[in-house]
Amino acid sequence: MTTFEPHVEDGEPVVTYELRGPVALVTVNRPKYTNAQNSKVTYALDAAFVRAVDDDAVKVIVLAGAGKHFSGGHDIGTPGRDIDESFERKAVIWWDHTDAQGVDSRYARESEVYLGMCRRWREIPKPMIAMVQGACIAGGLMLAWSCDFVVASEDAFFSDPVVRMNIPGVEYFAHPWVMNPRAAKEFLYTGDRFSAQRAHALGMVNHVVPRAELEGTVFAMAERIAQMPRLGLALAKKAINQAEDLQGLRVGMDSVFGLHHAAHAHNAEVSTDSLAGLDARAMAASNKAAAAAPAPATGSGPATASGTATSSGLAATSGAAPASDATTASDSAASRA
Repeated sequence: MTTFEPHVEDGEPVVTYELRGPVALVTVNRPKYTNAQNSKVTYALDAAFVRAVDDDAVKVIVLAGAGKHFSGGHDIGTPGRDIDESFERKAVIWWDHTDAQGVDSRYARESEVYLGMCRRWREIPKPMIAMVQGACIAGGLMLAWSCDFVVASEDAFFSDPVVRMNIPGVEYFAHPWVMNPRAAKEFLYTGDRFSAQRAHALGMVNHVVPRAELEGTVFAMAERIAQMPRLGLALAKKAINQAEDLQGLRVGMDSVFGLHHAAHAHNAEVSTDSLAGLDARAMAASNKAAAAAPAPATGSGPATASGTATSSGLAATSGAAPASDATTASDSAASRA
């Protein structure tokens, strides 16, 4: 059995693990920072997932985010930002990024902690359900899209506004597959928030329920799934994943990952850093302004009154810098650009 010893921040584990009968509940636990994902969170999630797979009593995995929001994205502004730390690589075989510069560093790190990890989690043989409330932005999308399906609360919203940084989408580029290509273009071209209802209509979300019913709905579904035989579930998952790959999902991600890093390199060459000079606070202001602008009734999701710090345009009340990229999957930010 794999030992699960998550990193601790402010006396609390950054990821928690709870067994509820045949269901493992894995929760990103940085609500102060809208569950911004640093590398410690990434590797704690991986260890939790491995633990759930190794435990024969676990039939289904539920992925959640503590507090008001599922995830505001990758960490580009919290005190726990750890882009210059080394971790034992799990997803790819590549050199360490910390003693490299430019593309040599960014490509090595993002191949592992972003694209590689999400691909690894997509292949977990047990069913995974993303339980989404509030913000699910940029890096948060990658977490949800790694799961088999998504159940969202009525107040959930989804966004990937990285085009403002010249970046064509987050590293785990599943956009044309989790919705349709025209919707994916709107999603990226505008940077708009798609409401849970819009995401459901596009097929990105399986079910939308009131916030008070979210957990009950998810666990009822998980318990139904848990009654199915383990091998049958694993083979059905593999069959559908293979069908998606035959439709171009994996090679599409490979091609866009290269474009993603071309954008970083361009930004570093012509602006102040690899994020086109847009730090977390600048992106927060830009996204908040965009969210307030008039939009088609079927486009952006509802505004949210948040007290957490994030560059998705949610208000920062903790006094800390905006917590998460909520806008970009690149946390190889200005310090390395």
